[in-house]
Amino acid sequence: MARGEMGLGHRRLAILDLSDKGAQPMSSADQSLWLTYNGEIYNFLDIRNELEALGHSFRSGTDTEVILAAYREWGRACINRFNGMFAFGLWDEPLKRLWLVRDRMGIKPLFYCLDKTGVRFGSEIKAVLEDGMQRKVSPLALSLFLGLNWMPAPHTMLADIKQLLPGQQLTVHADGRHELDRYWDLGCMQSAPRSDARWAEDFDSLMHEAVNMRLVSDVPFGAFLSGGLDSSSICWWMSRSISDLNTFSIGFKERSYDETSYAEQVVEHLGVRSFRREVDAFEVPSLLEAVVSHAEEPTADSSMLAVYLLSELARKHVTMVHSGDGADELLAGYETYQASLLARTYGRLPSMVRRGVAGLVNSIPASEAKVSLDFKLKRFVAGAGLSPERAHASWRMIHDQEGKSALCPELFRGGDDAVFSLYEEYFRACPASRPLDRLLWVDTRLYLPNDMLVKVDRMTMAHGLEARVPFLDHRVAEFCFSMPAEMKLRAGLRKKYLLKKVMAERLPRKILGRKKAGFNLPVGLWLRTSFHDYAREILGQGVREMGVLDARQVERLLSEHRRKVRDHSHQLWNLLVLVLWWKRFGRPTL
Repeated sequence: MARGEMGLGHRRLAILDLSDKGAQPMSSADQSLWLTYNGEIYNFLDIRNELEALGHSFRSGTDTEVILAAYREWGRACINRFNGMFAFGLWDEPLKRLWLVRDRMGIKPLFYCLDKTGVRFGSEIKAVLEDGMQRKVSPLALSLFLGLNWMPAPHTMLADIKQLLPGQQLTVHADGRHELDRYWDLGCMQSAPRSDARWAEDFDSLMHEAVNMRLVSDVPFGAFLSGGLDSSSICWWMSRSISDLNTFSIGFKERSYDETSYAEQVVEHLGVRSFRREVDAFEVPSLLEAVVSHAEEPTADSSMLAVYLLSELARKHVTMVHSGDGADELLAGYETYQASLLARTYGRLPSMVRRGVAGLVNSIPASEAKVSLDFKLKRFVAGAGLSPERAHASWRMIHDQEGKSALCPELFRGGDDAVFSLYEEYFRACPASRPLDRLLWVDTRLYLPNDMLVKVDRMTMAHGLEARVPFLDHRVAEFCFSMPAEMKLRAGLRKKYLLKKVMAERLPRKILGRKKAGFNLPVGLWLRTSFHDYAREILGQGVREMGVLDARQVERLLSEHRRKVRDHSHQLWNLLVLVLWWKRFGRPTL
């Protein structure tokens, strides 16, 4: 669509109303409003019924048309009525105004470039780059990626392209004026006291509604099932409404990484259908470049490969899946929350004792097991002496400031670490006062949308598969932040207390009691064996061509890792993704 000042384009994954009536960009009947939209409004039927009662008529069965009619009826306030995941651009021809919006929790992405020539936007950076704009890496973004493995919005690696934050809207006028603001943010208002049983009952009811609302579809659907508590719980709620649920799981030959035995227990317990795929180390090199391309931003979460293969498997059978993402950030599922409490006690030990403990821990040989004890202990002692805000950042950090200085001495010698500054900025903005809620709020607004949701959205969409995340219904998020901290982390040790209470009689005991394992790949082992030569070749060539990384430091990381002197698997994977991203996205200047 091209109309005067504005042109819109769209490539559709049809979920509702598969006919041509659902094609986009979609216009209102009089063609005064135009919309290009990525996502789903789960309560669109309720909104449509309300609009029909007000005199609106519809020619399709899509939620896209409901957005247009809702905007016509209520203006930009319509956004407060939508429950869903979405990123859209709506052009108002009479007002000569473009309205860009990203959903509350940041499930869907929206990239844009705003300069004196106008605005370019899309759900992929590739779409924005099609206009032939200059490609230049932002030094700050590079520092953040090296530190975090992912790119925090509003930054992208390219200096001239930004992202909308979750719950943010950008209005751009034809005369060049623009306004950027939030229409929603996650509060931390504590509800009136109630019993544990009542909290569990209310949460269960809300999750039933969130799951069932996301089952509205004109295509086949299923669920990702890792065998962990979160995905197993989602499958249980889905199984109450679906008699022939399809579930999809990924396995590994490396035993400590393989969770399929747990997934099989859930499959047998619920009586659902199961499909499984095993990851082979020898297929990783051929897949990694595709994963980096689809990720848009450099995102070095190794589990993206597993989600990519899982999505490929699921798409052979269904078009939409439910995922258990979001529960860890809302209900305190990560060990970092326990570590924050333990760090207070550790910090009161005499400095001589702490130095002795750190020396002993750092002397432990690197293990190849998944999330090994030596890895967790080394992470803990490295951050336990810092402020709570910096400690929380350090436990997610890949290259620290010293490591970045060694890698890029011309860019990062001296000064404070950008990652610490970013986390401190988020903690300052946090409305919560309780220590645990502050950690959860920061992770929900920072780590969740920029790593976990990037992984799920990009890897599913790469195969034309839509992933829906019931735990991230904004009402569920608001409910979780209204609860007392002890309903999430009981006695400082029992993670996700409320979810385990709700599912206690519904899932096998081994599922309820197992430790969190995550979805990471055995890249530490692979980088010492089958993957080592590939990594050395890619990094060697990339370091020379990019001209910003120190070749001797990269070689030191490779050598120490292979000899098991130190576990540098996260750092090396980070650099591999960076090099592959740089090549795929036009070798931008540094």
